[in-house]
Amino acid sequence: MSLTPDNDNDTEDAMVFIIIGKAYEREGDRAGVDIHVMLSAPDDDTAVREALNALTEEGFLEADLDQIGTLTDAPHEEPHASAYQGALEGEVAIIRFA
Repeated sequence: MSLTPDNDNDTEDAMVFIIIGKAYEREGDRAGVDIHVMLSAPDDDTAVREALNALTEEGFLEADLDQIGTLTDAPHEEPHASAYQGALEGEVAIIRFA
């Protein structure tokens, strides 16, 4: 897999993305679970695809992804600080808000 971005993001390393949305564990569930997904990826399309794959692996049936952005600095507060570190190490971190 190439780490060369397919868009205007000119960087040598993969970027850390945060994706904000709502995920659903049961069919017909209207409330859902608020989520933040943090991961490293070379571009936003790859980030969305990997986030959706990780949500599926965690048992979510559907997700509405509302916002995507990149983090330029490490967050200082938990749970985002450890999720950011995990993303730097190649993990896909899913933060659930009950």
